[in-house]
Amino acid sequence: MVFATYRLGLPLVFKSSFDKANRTSSKSFRGPGLAEGLKILEKVKTTYDIPVVTDVHESIQCEAVGRVADIIQIPAFLCRQTDLLVAAAKTGRIINIKKGQFCAPSVMANSAEKIRMAGNENVMVCERGTMFGYNDLIVDPRNLEWMREANCPVLEGGGVASGGLRELIPCIARTAVAVGVDGIFMEVHDDPSKAPVDGPTQWPLRHLEELGRAHRNCCKLILCLPNTIVRGSLVVKE
Repeated sequence: MVFATYRLGLPLVFKSSFDKANRTSSKSFRGPGLAEGLKILEKVKTTYDIPVVTDVHESIQCEAVGRVADIIQIPAFLCRQTDLLVAAAKTGRIINIKKGQFCAPSVMANSAEKIRMAGNENVMVCERGTMFGYNDLIVDPRNLEWMREANCPVLEGGGVASGGLRELIPCIARTAVAVGVDGIFMEVHDDPSKAPVDGPTQWPLRHLEELGRAHRNCCKLILCLPNTIVRGSLVVKE
């Protein structure tokens, strides 16, 4: 990842989840937990001298996470949880809010405003698809424009928005670039078939540079989740 982004001329932010608390099955891989996960993130941060980002599921996690992470991510299922948003905002870190699959894009304006009302202007929102029927995740490009009402950077969730159809990821990315998003959010793994979670939404790491090269001049930010350390991911930023 470091070499690929270096060749693209893009700086790197590493993203990883210490606990995937919203897995469908209780048998699914979740991660090492808060304490061990933050140790890993801090080691990555100091070893490679890069910023890191992770997500939180409970308000009580925010203070500890804020001492390590440069960006705190709010999961889609929790995008309207006021106490969580406020606690994250009070850390002073950049907050990335993923739009809930059940939400209209207008909801994100209110979520972003909760961050600002807590005294933090550093917020961005991410579109990750909308549910239309059971297990049918659809990307509506109109949402990318409507989410501008949140008055902050807008990202497109290429991998997570594919609904598990990996072959659609480049199409979704091209669509988002054509609309004019500020960034593309992707999940990446060196071997998607062996990814501990979300394998069908993973983009092969060997093709990351190729896909990034195609879009690096069209957006300001690329977020990728390689699932290699904890639940690894990176943010590539121009």
